[in-house]
Amino acid sequence: MANVTRKVTDACERLGLREGILLVSCRHTTCALCLNEDEAGLRHDLERLGGSLLNAFRGPDGYRHDEIDHNAQAHLTSVLLGHSLTLPVASGRPVLGTWQSILLLEMDGPRSRILDLTFIGDPG
Repeated sequence: MANVTRKVTDACERLGLREGILLVSCRHTTCALCLNEDEAGLRHDLERLGGSLLNAFRGPDGYRHDEIDHNAQAHLTSVLLGHSLTLPVASGRPVLGTWQSILLLEMDGPRSRILDLTFIGDPG
């Protein structure tokens, strides 16, 4: 799990974005993005979330995709959590609550990941 809030905020400032909507997306099928508190206990709980949600879904023979590359649970967790966030931008920064952070959750790594930022609004 990586807190990417600073990287996203820095990119908005560097690009001179002012007011609008920012889409943050990840183009990988075994990771997800979420907006939540970056606290140690919650990080631990998030790491366990995919397994606990998917254990009931697993068939007696496991996941069929595991026959290919043994990462079906990573793919399915990504589907449940989602690969993008839409955030308002005001005064050149993503609008976040006091405890909100943009978190990249990696379910099949560590690996290098690419985030795409798409902005709609006043570029400055």
